[in-house]
Amino acid sequence: MQRTYKSTTVACYIGYFVQAIINNLSPILFIIYREQLGISLNAIGSLILINFLSQTVVDIVSVKVVDRIGYRKIILASHSCAAVGLFLLGILPRVLPAFLGLTIATVISALGSGMIEVTISPIVDAIPSDRKQADMSLLHSFYCWGQMAVVAFSTLFIHLLGERFWYVLPILWALVPFGNLINFSTLPFPKTLQANEKTPVRKLLTSRNFIIAMVLMFCAGASELAMSQWSSYFAEAGLGVGKFMGDLLGPCLFAVFMGAGRLLYGLYGHKIDLKKALYYCAALCIACYTVTAASPKPLLSLFGCALTGLSISLFWPGTFSLVSSLYPKGGAAMFGILAILGDIGCALGPSMVSYISTAAQTANETLTDGDALKIGLGFGNIFPVLIILGLLLLKNMKKPVDKEPV
Repeated sequence: MQRTYKSTTVACYIGYFVQAIINNLSPILFIIYREQLGISLNAIGSLILINFLSQTVVDIVSVKVVDRIGYRKIILASHSCAAVGLFLLGILPRVLPAFLGLTIATVISALGSGMIEVTISPIVDAIPSDRKQADMSLLHSFYCWGQMAVVAFSTLFIHLLGERFWYVLPILWALVPFGNLINFSTLPFPKTLQANEKTPVRKLLTSRNFIIAMVLMFCAGASELAMSQWSSYFAEAGLGVGKFMGDLLGPCLFAVFMGAGRLLYGLYGHKIDLKKALYYCAALCIACYTVTAASPKPLLSLFGCALTGLSISLFWPGTFSLVSSLYPKGGAAMFGILAILGDIGCALGPSMVSYISTAAQTANETLTDGDALKIGLGFGNIFPVLIILGLLLLKNMKKPVDKEPV
């Protein structure tokens, strides 16, 4: 069978599915980590931070090497790390001190996720197409379908077989990156831009619009992960919803809404003004965080949590598309820099929720985990507010601003 760029695009979709497994499997298991392995709420927050800081480190390294060595080596290495890390997540906590085992597995799989983030978007962007913005949104929707599949399958697995067999889950999920590793090994890849063809990194980092875009990416990652990483735990500890229904109505529905938003933009994005859509999404995000944190009714809080998925759906791919249209010769390094800021946001957003929640409990020992989490989630509103401010600063943006590098 002939291997074409269409096959490469499909493998890239699966690549984002793999990233969703890495970022969303552990949150489903947080309550098990706490109850069976004795991991504290603060230590769980540390695992989130370790995951995304590790991704940030590999993003930084990849920015320097991906255009030099090409996409193939990076993408194969990414899927190898993802498969090994997920496999070890099911093994190490049972043979080593629990937190140490979780940390080692988290770091290895995070290296794979970081390399996927740096390479997948520029690969799809480099494949010839006249629907770049729609293609990018459709690509990122597969992260959502991956998240939904992880939540639904993992929740059903635990519901049917019991929490004591949780360690089998990451081993099963490791089969996905392993299969895509084999798939990618025979696919064609577009060429990376040569040094004399692409916009220099120094020029990007001194551009006002690009600096604003970096802030937008930070807030995009923080807005998404501050809610999604804590939604499963929040549903159980804060709203008193059982794990099975809590996971389905919280993180699973969050992923459905996020995927629907990206899919719709992928299908009809050519008819929609991207900046206006981002404004509306940011306003909806503020409303969702407020309802989730402040509503006295558990089901309304849970719905606010889930609807946040729709509100943040365009933040990440939308910012990529804005910047790609401004700097069409930015190359993989440009996407890598944006991914770095996004991953920093992914690390600090949910960690901020953890630290504020812990501080609230320290100040008032009568607060339950759930009440403390509501306080922490309430502070998450700062990120969509900053997105609105950033978009306002981009109001005079012209395109394209990329010129031939001198």
